[in-house]
Amino acid sequence: MSDKKKLTLPLLFKKAANHEQITWLTCYDYPTAYLQEQAGIDMILVGDSLGMTMLGYESTLPVTMEDMIRHAQAVRRGAPNTFVIGDMPYMTYQPSVEIAIRNAGRFMSEAGCDAIKLEGGEEMADKIYGISRAGIPAIGHLGLTPQSVSALGGFRVQGKGAAQAKKIADNAKALEQAGAFMILLEMVPDRLCKLITERAENCLIMSLGSGPDAHGQLLIYHDMFGLYPRFKPRMAKIFGNAGEVILNGLKQYVQEVSEHVFPQPENWFGMTDEEYDELIGSLE
Repeated sequence: MSDKKKLTLPLLFKKAANHEQITWLTCYDYPTAYLQEQAGIDMILVGDSLGMTMLGYESTLPVTMEDMIRHAQAVRRGAPNTFVIGDMPYMTYQPSVEIAIRNAGRFMSEAGCDAIKLEGGEEMADKIYGISRAGIPAIGHLGLTPQSVSALGGFRVQGKGAAQAKKIADNAKALEQAGAFMILLEMVPDRLCKLITERAENCLIMSLGSGPDAHGQLLIYHDMFGLYPRFKPRMAKIFGNAGEVILNGLKQYVQEVSEHVFPQPENWFGMTDEEYDELIGSLE
């Protein structure tokens, strides 16, 4: 069990006030959550990205609330003192404020999450407002929003032009005014991220591929360790090529079993000659 103090919303704002960067990673399972808490990660996002990184879908759209709740429960058990955020999957909040509140509440009551995150700008402000009024901390997500990737023209930087950048900045202000305590900016230009961070009054701004001038950084765990072979995003630094280590280990296992190198005596359990003789006698 970690000696880490339970991280709360006031402590996150205190870190930002002290100009300390907030660390945020995705996580979808118990053992990884345990390691992240031991390492001192501030926040964990149980992201709908699990649809791609864990379930092998081509996008995040097929992910269900049941998928998210099950993975969030595992993460909470592995990281009891880390600030855990549940990512609301596609069409679990868009239809109505009532549906949004109900599903956000499931993350809190069934999985023990500390907050939820949803995608979208001003058009989602009523959902942010309703969820926040229900006593559930809410996070907005602007820029590249994977659930809308088709409408955005693919996985590409958002807000490079002045008009689109203004829209993102206006959306950030609308979400803050609706009650979002945090906004994730994904793949927007660094200067736009800095501007939105400077304009924020009671809202923390987090960067995913949007530069250093935010209150903290988010990375996809599988990207930073080379565990997602289909796609290697530019904004992700490889902190350790675990994928290569695992692949080499798997190949070695296949080789050693094929060549009768594994297992060795230290890898199995035996029985005494007397017990074995008694067994043979009982079978005759």
